[in-house]
Amino acid sequence: MNTGYRSVERGRVFWVLLIFLSGLLTHCVAPLPESRMARVADMAPDSWSASKEGRGGVDRAWVSRFKDPKLSNLVKEAMRRNTEMVAAAERVIQAQQSAYLAGSSRRPFLSTGLNGNRDKTQFVGFPFGGSQTTTRYSSQLNTSWELDLWGQVRAGESAAYADAEALALDHKASQASLAGQVCKAYFALAESQRQVSLAERALSIREETKSLVEDRYEQSLSEEGGSASQLRLAQTEVASAAAVLAQRKGEVEVARRQLELLVGRHPSGRVTSAKALQRLPKHPPVGIPSRVLQRRPDIIAAERRYSATGHRVREAKLAPFPSLSLTGALGTATDSLSSILDSSLGTWSLGAAIGQNILVGGQVLGEKKLRESRDRENLANLQRVVLRAFTEVEIALSQEKWLRNQITELSEAESLAKEAAVAAGVDFENGTVDALTLLTTRTRAIELEGQVLTLKRIQLDNRVDLHLALGGEFQQENQ
Repeated sequence: MNTGYRSVERGRVFWVLLIFLSGLLTHCVAPLPESRMARVADMAPDSWSASKEGRGGVDRAWVSRFKDPKLSNLVKEAMRRNTEMVAAAERVIQAQQSAYLAGSSRRPFLSTGLNGNRDKTQFVGFPFGGSQTTTRYSSQLNTSWELDLWGQVRAGESAAYADAEALALDHKASQASLAGQVCKAYFALAESQRQVSLAERALSIREETKSLVEDRYEQSLSEEGGSASQLRLAQTEVASAAAVLAQRKGEVEVARRQLELLVGRHPSGRVTSAKALQRLPKHPPVGIPSRVLQRRPDIIAAERRYSATGHRVREAKLAPFPSLSLTGALGTATDSLSSILDSSLGTWSLGAAIGQNILVGGQVLGEKKLRESRDRENLANLQRVVLRAFTEVEIALSQEKWLRNQITELSEAESLAKEAAVAAGVDFENGTVDALTLLTTRTRAIELEGQVLTLKRIQLDNRVDLHLALGGEFQQENQ
């Protein structure tokens, strides 16, 4: 009899644990959110209107293309130390954990406990007077599981995972953006330092011109450029050049601190860049427009959010369906602590419950319409991001061509201005031109050299924009 009872108890234990394990094994794998990129695939043209470059993939090592180890190291340092990147990485972790918690309701719940109670009852009156003390110990293993029969919980979990993927892609896009900002700040610092050199040279030239005019003024050679008005003009140009030099030096200090802020350092103004602007790397392969849909992190992130709202619409549609919950408990009850594990004193229970909402004041229908509206909004957002991405690529490609032409023409003008400045110096020495002509030609040569320098920095910035527009995420060498 006792052997049969123990066999029955083992069978009860088996069925209670089977409920838990079956739910655990069949529901531990997270559903994978499907892609909805096909809804915007027809927005991609067959080719870029601003370029006929051949097909190509994403360039994850684009920072190294500038061939400046100092720049590459600064970008890597920014990835580690920039506070926004650190915070973004933590948000990704939080989203991943939230996605896991979103599916916790469809996984079985198991708990256990050990209880002990001691009670005393006092009896009054004859012949039943006196008291009685009782002691009771119990242990219990409880399990509960709400069956996700229709997939409502799975839909919510898929939405949470899609949101987590979107945040991870946002982080990747932020990394690429930060790499681009560091590069641009580095180029700006290099240009600013070079502009200081030009301003110093301009000041030196104008001081030299002023000395020449002063000599002629003292010799009363007004007909050869030594008049009082020309002397005042030369002195004015010297003062203006000194002011420009001070401005350029201030721009260097600002550029240094902006770069240090991006890197995550204290803005002490000690960072340095290359002494000259980097050479423009070889033009990257731009590929075809449809490939941008597959490699731009911001586009894929927008698609993931669109996928998430699609799953949440499904979750709302399944809300009216009935729910089924299973519960089970297994334990013992005894007045002796030493018998707490004796299965002959066992207790058990199994239960099931079906529930369904009937009247909820329009909440289910309202929630469904709300989520459908958000789904349409996210589709519009995805379309907006796609159009913005195509626009950024087209602009960067067109700017490549126009900047290249502009630099060529302006460099030619710079060369001619330098020749004119040399000729004006000779003519001034011979007395055939006045100080105004000499100042104008020398000033024009310096100004054109500075403009060419600025255009080359803008060309480098545009190349960064092109890499980012094509989906050029930043990837460190050891990744």
